[in-house]
Amino acid sequence: MATLPIRCRAYIEGRGMVVDEVEENGQKGVVLRQFSLPAGHFDESNADILIMLPSAYPDVAPDMFYAVPWLRLVESKKYPRAADCPFAFVGQTWQRWSRHNNTWRPGVDGIWTMIKRVETALAEAA
Repeated sequence: MATLPIRCRAYIEGRGMVVDEVEENGQKGVVLRQFSLPAGHFDESNADILIMLPSAYPDVAPDMFYAVPWLRLVESKKYPRAADCPFAFVGQTWQRWSRHNNTWRPGVDGIWTMIKRVETALAEAA
């Protein structure tokens, strides 16, 4: 299944990332497999990260992202702020990270923008 535009796929391949393109009930997404987490920040060192793609992607921004396994902060042993709701998709219960994007630029932004947003959210999680 080809969910991602060619430019997005080329970016992911250029970073050497392992990605699965997934679909369930007409909803499409990409799973970044074994995504590296900031060292010492979470109770895991890697997680699968799901990015749901709206039907008009890349002209419309992905909104939130999701993680499996669920991640807790090492210091507090708690879930990060706004990351404690479940989301069922493709046979798994994902940890929803409620992080919204209001600055998407159609024709400019792509999966690289969303991956940077994920990296920033993980690094700043509290």
